[in-house]
Amino acid sequence: MPATPADVTRFFDGCFATVQVMAILRGHPPERTVELAERAWDLGVTQVEVPLQDPDALPSLRAAVAAGARRGLGVGAGTVTTPERLRLAEEAGAAFTVAPGYDEDVLDASLAAGIPHLPGVSTPSEAGRARRRGLHWVKAFPASHLGPAWVQAVRAPFPELRIVATGGVDAENAASFLRAGARVVALGTALADPTQLDRVAPLIARTDAPDR
Repeated sequence: MPATPADVTRFFDGCFATVQVMAILRGHPPERTVELAERAWDLGVTQVEVPLQDPDALPSLRAAVAAGARRGLGVGAGTVTTPERLRLAEEAGAAFTVAPGYDEDVLDASLAAGIPHLPGVSTPSEAGRARRRGLHWVKAFPASHLGPAWVQAVRAPFPELRIVATGGVDAENAASFLRAGARVVALGTALADPTQLDRVAPLIARTDAPDR
């Protein structure tokens, strides 16, 4: 059944109502992907994304989807840059799709498949296009280059945006993106690095769910 932009908003509002961290598990074989997904879930990170940067990533996505299903959790597909990759994500059972940029064809294909889509934006023009389509949730990418100040600045004309800061976010800078107004930070290497886990853990659970 096709999804509407309102459906997408409700989906991601629910996903991140009490958690402000998402895990991105890129470039790992299936066994390691599941191991890291389990670590994220045990920490309380309910949303996991496995990027489809190449065909070799499909087995890892399928393995994570199967592991998540055993916990009643969905797994998203990232780097969905074409309608063809969208079809691969759908066939693998992805619960949502994520893209590094804003692409109308990918958005339309994902909505037609009934799969919530999180597009990437890096300019006010792209943020405006997303809002004109009725989207509230967007991914700021690459966040480490845009910086927390970009998040704060772009939300001034678009206060209704819910931003997921992605790309180069780790235990060192994650809190600064949240303070700047990002609703969620997406972490990859931090979840695989034991030295960062203790610093990441306090960021995971929200004590409130502001409509900011």
